Amino acid sequence: MLKEAIVRGSASRVVDLRSDTVTHPTPEMRRAMAEAEVGDDVFGDDPTVNRLERMAAGLLGKEAALFVPSGTMGNLAAVLSHCGRGDEVILGDQCHTTMYEAGGVAALGGVHPRTVPTEADGTLRLEAIEAAIRGDDVHFPVSRLICLENTHNRRGGAPLTVEYTEQVGALARRYGLRLHLDGARLFNAAAATGRSAAELARAADSVTFCLSKALCAPVGSVLCGSEVFVRAARRIRKQLGGGMRQAGVLAAAGIVALETMTDRLIEDHARARRLADGLRPIPGVTLEQDPPPTNMVYFTVAEGAPDGEALERALAGSGILIHAVGSRRIRLVTHYWIDDEGVERTVQAFRQALAA
Repeated sequence: MLKEAIVRGSASRVVDLRSDTVTHPTPEMRRAMAEAEVGDDVFGDDPTVNRLERMAAGLLGKEAALFVPSGTMGNLAAVLSHCGRGDEVILGDQCHTTMYEAGGVAALGGVHPRTVPTEADGTLRLEAIEAAIRGDDVHFPVSRLICLENTHNRRGGAPLTVEYTEQVGALARRYGLRLHLDGARLFNAAAATGRSAAELARAADSVTFCLSKALCAPVGSVLCGSEVFVRAARRIRKQLGGGMRQAGVLAAAGIVALETMTDRLIEDHARARRLADGLRPIPGVTLEQDPPPTNMVYFTVAEGAPDGEALERALAGSGILIHAVGSRRIRLVTHYWIDDEGVERTVQAFRQALAA
């Protein structure tokens, strides 16, 4: 239906703001993929995968890294490496693992998720985390792991600070727990806070980050941690069907992403703010974060205005793709393939749709 609306629209180029997962590889990435030296990664023989893993571990300040097909698999492999069946993971009620990973930690790992409320800034209150840690009682699952998300998707792309993450890490160590960081957009957090990805991940025993979102690579995420942890996660990856063969074709794009994309993310953040500036004066629009902290613009539209589904259809007719995450809640995500002209077209299309 959206494709039909785009064909009918007058716009010559689609502006896709549904997510930063819609990015496609840059010309440099395509060249690197075509020329990649490859081997069998399950045997550890793919030199391009090995290079990507060494590079990722170094950037995150960890001993080792593992290339995985997706962030969901990376998070699942992390939880299953830290926890056994019947153990418990403490995480936010609005985090990606809770909301969007098909219940894999429970369904595939037998790990019990214990959720605590997610605050408006993406944090979990230290008191709430501590209260969720189980005592030594045969009635309870054993608390093993705490998970955080940085940046936090459902909290408007909010970045967690180094100081907060280290407080959670200290709490985990005090109780003998591990800390996993879902850093799908960790480099966005680094760009927003002015701290390195290694600093942001320092307190975590394991961390994932996505190559296929704002970094523009076509496929893949990386899971980082100690050498012992990554050896365990490699076995879990194999169990989950994630053992790839000549994966250097994909890893080559990831290397280019790390070399060329991380320093430019501040441009996406600036365009998100420009988008928010254009939407703010439109009657019926209420921004959730003003200004948006990273590359996401969340807003609601008032009762009486077109709802999210109607806005999706209306803007698709102008060649602009958006994502309604509720009946009146919209998320727009900037990325490498969104330029200033696309921002202006989007603002104008919203003005017209909401005026109608």
